[in-house]
Amino acid sequence: MAILIGIVLISVSGFVVSLALYRWIVRLPQPSPSLTRISTLIKDGANVFLFREAKYLTRFCLSAALCILLLLPRPLFLDPSIENLYIAAAYLFGTVLSALCAVLGMQAATIANAKTADRARQSLASAFLCSFRGGSVMGIFVVCTSLSGITLLFFFTDDTSYLLAFSFGASSLALFAKAGGGIFTKTADISADLVGKVELGMAEDDYRNPAVIADNVGDNVGDVAGMGSDLFDSYVAALVASLVIALSLDASYAYLVLSYSAVGTFATILMVGSVRLKEGKSVTSALNRSTYGTSLLSLLGFALVTYLLDAPLALLFCTVLGLGVGSVIGIVTNHFTDDTHAPVRRVAASGKKGPAFSVLGGFSYGLLSTFPALVGIALCTLLSYRLAAPLGTGMGFFGVSLSSVGMLSIVGMVVSNDAYGPIVDNARGLAQMCSLGEETLARTDALDSAGNTVKAITKGFAIASAGLAVISLLGAFLAQIGMEAARLGLSAVQILDALSPSFLFGLLVGIGVPAVFSALLIQAVQDNACLMVEEIHHQFETIEGLKEGKAGVLPKYDTCIDLATKAALHRLIPAGLFTILMTLVVGFFGGYVAVSGFIIGNIACGLLLALLMSNTGGLWDNAKKWVEAGNEGGKHSDAHQAAVISDTIGDPFKDTAGPSLNTQITLVTLVSSLFASLFLRYSLF
Repeated sequence: MAILIGIVLISVSGFVVSLALYRWIVRLPQPSPSLTRISTLIKDGANVFLFREAKYLTRFCLSAALCILLLLPRPLFLDPSIENLYIAAAYLFGTVLSALCAVLGMQAATIANAKTADRARQSLASAFLCSFRGGSVMGIFVVCTSLSGITLLFFFTDDTSYLLAFSFGASSLALFAKAGGGIFTKTADISADLVGKVELGMAEDDYRNPAVIADNVGDNVGDVAGMGSDLFDSYVAALVASLVIALSLDASYAYLVLSYSAVGTFATILMVGSVRLKEGKSVTSALNRSTYGTSLLSLLGFALVTYLLDAPLALLFCTVLGLGVGSVIGIVTNHFTDDTHAPVRRVAASGKKGPAFSVLGGFSYGLLSTFPALVGIALCTLLSYRLAAPLGTGMGFFGVSLSSVGMLSIVGMVVSNDAYGPIVDNARGLAQMCSLGEETLARTDALDSAGNTVKAITKGFAIASAGLAVISLLGAFLAQIGMEAARLGLSAVQILDALSPSFLFGLLVGIGVPAVFSALLIQAVQDNACLMVEEIHHQFETIEGLKEGKAGVLPKYDTCIDLATKAALHRLIPAGLFTILMTLVVGFFGGYVAVSGFIIGNIACGLLLALLMSNTGGLWDNAKKWVEAGNEGGKHSDAHQAAVISDTIGDPFKDTAGPSLNTQITLVTLVSSLFASLFLRYSLF
């Protein structure tokens, strides 16, 4: 009980800090009328998208809750039980908390962007503090909401079905939020670049471009709201996997999991308040120090908790291992995506010979970048399993789950750094559109450059952490199968038999699902961007004086925002629904043995594609910015045109399909675990 009270107190203190940061941003001096006007357009556009998306997702989530009510844990028409209602309620609880993280984070971001641009007129340090604290509102809120939601469920029940349903709710909402926001933002971004930059040679955030406001709206609905739900989902999945396995072993281990998580949350709260930037110092270094500081505090806290709870040292080592591997994967991602390193510069230089060389160079480096990360995840899985396995039967997967908890212990700081990115990106655009001067633009460029680097690292971190989380969830699935088999009086069987036809069937189908999922999202961006390009051309042709920049002539920004919103929502549901239905089809066709193969194939292919697309897109993006900074011929050169084309290809890679895949693989494993009892009872083979 003392541990649960301590967790509640840490969560409450986090909510207080998050609210205090939000109020600090709101109370900053109001920016100039021009900044306020444009930032209001961005905020209103983002709110319109979220409101319309909420209506779509509400219908989907209520339909999913109804299916859960009818089917889980047992079909209601065969065995009426109040448990079905509780599981459906747990699912809806997860969706609501995930949505809250997205909405609150975006509200803070859309206020902080204009105030960051305004404070950039004074100093770089002042603008940095505003943007970082704007991102930290969501960072702290995400971890505290995750921890308090899980703890609340655990306090009232230790039934694993409720925990899995809660995580399923978080994952399903996150999948659609990330995919929908990603389709919206890349529809606008690609269209704005192709017409504005490539065809007309306009600056990145030229106010004449009809899609420029939609592009800034997309940064918020995709990279703030979507990523907030995404990392909330990963954190919840890691905790739930650990708790499910712990409860199948010894309930005392569950308190160790919650304690480790509370330590990471407390470390994040302490570090957020200490982050500052000294004039003349590197912005990227300041952001990295915040991450490393949180990691160090978490490490000390893990050791203290292990000592106080008299837990085996092997479990501490598993947790520390996950934390260390997460940092290493971040460093590797940085090498392949930061313009201070050779890969980005070589790809930028190759563009002087034509777009094909830029595309081929970036794609090959993207393929190379997947190997260190995959090896890191594999080693972490192997070592943590070996460390914990001697402690008893089933402890191996518990060790793996603790490594994912360790990696995600700093998720609050990761979310803060990630949300910082779109805030400074918007601030840079506002500085350009409002003509705040070259000095202000230089400061926002410095902030934006660091944001791009950090964003690539956080996406690599998110994918890696999701990989460990779903491997842990595989252990939870096996534990759930064991518990359900015991309840049904069935004898234990070998599930992970690689030579079983059912296993191979599931494995091959599972490998194919991430590819189809990615294709559906990329095709959605392509089709919608074509519509947007037509709209931009139409406005330039029909609005007299717009192309020339005639005083007082403005494009119809709302039309582009509305087009991107409708197009994104129209293509939102199919990819996610395909994932869920394929999991159920494999389960009821091939049984739980096929599902175990399906999960493994989905994890392996999903991680590879997610890392490839995220890193490749990040590399192309920073290669473009490297050229635009005056290198390899600078703007309007052959290298610049090649870099813009490559970046356009990479946009749906890094901001739509890539980051959505980590949620997709989580969702597959959660659906499998939730329906484990039905797969045991009813399957064709």
